[in-house]
This record gives sequence, structure tokens and C-alpha cells, in this order.
Amino acid sequence: MFNFAADRLIVVNHPQLHLACPGLSTARTFITSPTFESLATLMGFSIHHCSWVRYRVRRTFPCFHPRQRYIFPSLAVLCVMGFVAMSLLDMEGPIDLTSRSQIPEDNSVVTILLWSHPFGRYSKFGDCLERYQIRGCRITDDRRAYGEADAVIIHHRDIITGTALPQELRPAAQKWIWMNYESPTHSPGLELFEGIFNLTLTYRRGSDIFLPYGFLIPNTLRSIPYNSDQYLRTPAPHELIRPRLLAWVVSNWSESHARVVFYKQLQRFLRVDVYGRAGQAFFGDVVDLVRDYQFYLALENSQHTDYITEKLWSSIEAGAIPVVLGPSRENYERLLPPEAFIHVDDFATVRELAQYLLRLWHRPDLLMSHLSWRGGYRTHRPTFWTEHYCKACEVVRRTRGRTNVVKDLAHWFKS
Repeated sequence: MFNFAADRLIVVNHPQLHLACPGLSTARTFITSPTFESLATLMGFSIHHCSWVRYRVRRTFPCFHPRQRYIFPSLAVLCVMGFVAMSLLDMEGPIDLTSRSQIPEDNSVVTILLWSHPFGRYSKFGDCLERYQIRGCRITDDRRAYGEADAVIIHHRDIITGTALPQELRPAAQKWIWMNYESPTHSPGLELFEGIFNLTLTYRRGSDIFLPYGFLIPNTLRSIPYNSDQYLRTPAPHELIRPRLLAWVVSNWSESHARVVFYKQLQRFLRVDVYGRAGQAFFGDVVDLVRDYQFYLALENSQHTDYITEKLWSSIEAGAIPVVLGPSRENYERLLPPEAFIHVDDFATVRELAQYLLRLWHRPDLLMSHLSWRGGYRTHRPTFWTEHYCKACEVVRRTRGRTNVVKDLAHWFKS
């Protein structure tokens, strides 16, 4: 509990506190926080903890100070603090680790140097605070800032195709961040960079800075929506059956790709409307195109762990049921409910898959089994590339004072 002594607030112990104040269970982890100390300061008190209380405060709540005459005002203050604690903790709702920043403990600025714009395409830097509530970030592409940068982001495709790594001596504590959003199949030269980088920024779940191509956010999560978030909805009964069956938009066509082999087998059993390099010309928005289709082929150009790209999220946002070819079903289920997609591996043959799609198209009840989940979520697709730089800034701030070396980069990324 709390005890008054002049202008001091002494944190001490009493066995009846749990009975006296129902807010205690929340307050006990709150009383040593900066928020508590700020509240006490506003009330005109300075905080004094007994040394043994510091050790035991998370196991048993502080006990009563010998000066018994202060018990009732002390209990009153405790209850107020407890309810304030509950209110403050409740404001945030569930913690969304992938999409929200923790407020930094200091007001210093983290400088992130982008060594080269990905694929040589310049893009403006957005404001990390305004867009993502991440404070204290300075993102620059001015290489003259190398000596003062807290971290340098280096894009794999660029350094493997000719952009030289920094040649100056690396400043103490500066972190080099390896960024890559291609699959291992399209990431040559991984073995060349063993022991060079300190952090990884990729779509892989085990990355130091993990940011996938997209993810779902439950509507029950009390967080500030991103401007780019798309709220999903469950279709009304009259909206279930769409006029067209199946579409595929493809820009990178190769006869050796597993997805091309799969497509050629599938189109023997049902019609597939193909757009892009190998089909009808298309220059618009994929989501708008797919809104007329019941199903969409979300086929990755190679099959690797966590390599699930925008193809899936275009289908989800368009309200079409995605037919996926990529990593395992279990891998997709880390991002989506199991009924939200149809995996090609669920069927013994391509013919069986085609028959299932045709049966679904004429059965509203079966279609609803794949679509009823939608009403509880919104999608978020990270903005390339500002969001990636801002998330890097957030992690660099959190890991200040710790500099590790990424070991076995090639083995990890290919696994």
C-alpha cells in the first residue's frame, strides 16, 4: 500500500489490501512503472520504495507501514491508483506486436541510412510518426550520413547486381540490416554475405524485423487502423455467386515454374481467364478486376517457407476465394483461417480440384463455408518501402547497445 510522510509517498505492505481494493491485482505491477511515478508527481509526492519491496513487489504486494493512523487515506490512494491503472491498461486493448510501436523511453533520434533504393527505383520517405506511430526516426538516403547512422539498410538484390557495400570503416555499434523480399530461388549469392550483417528485414517469420507481404488484423483489436487497411465483410446471400469462375494475373511467366505446369493441367478441366504477359492485356488494379470472379489463382513463382506474396491478399480483398500454390497449408494457416483458402495440395489430382471448384460455384452454402470468417477482420498490406524503414527504426532503437552478427544467413533463408 501507500503511506504519507510529508511530501513523500512510501510504498509499503499490508495483509488486508486485496480485500480492501479490488484494483490491486492490476495495480501491483503498475506501481513501479513510469506512469505511476508521473501520477504521483502530479499529486505532489516523491516516490520512496523500501529495498526489500523492490525485490518482492511482483510476488507479494507491499505491506503496511507501522504508522497505522494513515491506513485509510493510504487505502483510498491505492484504490484510486488501482482503478487508474486498470483504465490506462485497458485503453490499449490487445497488444498487436506486428503493427504498433511501443513509445520509446527517450526522445533521441534514430538515424537509418538507406544505402540504395530497392531495384534502383526512388521512392519518397513517409513520416514514421504520422503513419505508424513510431517516434524519433530519421530516414535518409544521403550517404554522407554514414558516419552518424545508427543503422544502414542494404537491399540484397542491389548489392548482388553491382551496388558496392560501404567501404568506410563501420562506426562502433552501427548495425547493418539485410533486407530481402524475394524468394531464395531468386536470391543468388547468399553465401557471400556470411558474418556481415547484424539484423535481417524480410517476410520470414524468424527475421529480426519481421514484416510479411500482408496480414489480418481482428476487428476486436483496439488499435488505430492504418490508412491502407481494408475492412472485409461477409457477403450477403444474393452476393455469393459471382458471374465469372476463375482468374489468374501473371507477369513473370516461365515454362519451368511449377505454377505454369499446374495452370496447364487445370485449364484442361475448366476455364481460366489469364491476364498479363501470357494472357489478356491488363494495366489496372488487380483487386478491381478480381471482384467479378469466384476464385483467384494465387500461385507463387517458387515454393519456400513464408513466401506468401501480394497475390494472396489481392484475392482476399477482392472477396474471391484464393486457390493457393506455395508453401504448406500449415504455413498459410499462420496468416489466415483454414477455411479462407483452397490449397492445391488438398487434392490428389488437379481434376479433383477442378471438380470441387465447379461444385462450389453452384452451391451457396458451400461458398459461405469459405467466406463467413471475413466479417471479423481487416487486412493490412505494408507500404513498400516506408513501413519497412520505420519498423527497422523501431527495432534498432529497441536493440541499442546490443550488436549481434547474423550467422548462417544462406542456410537460414533457404530453410
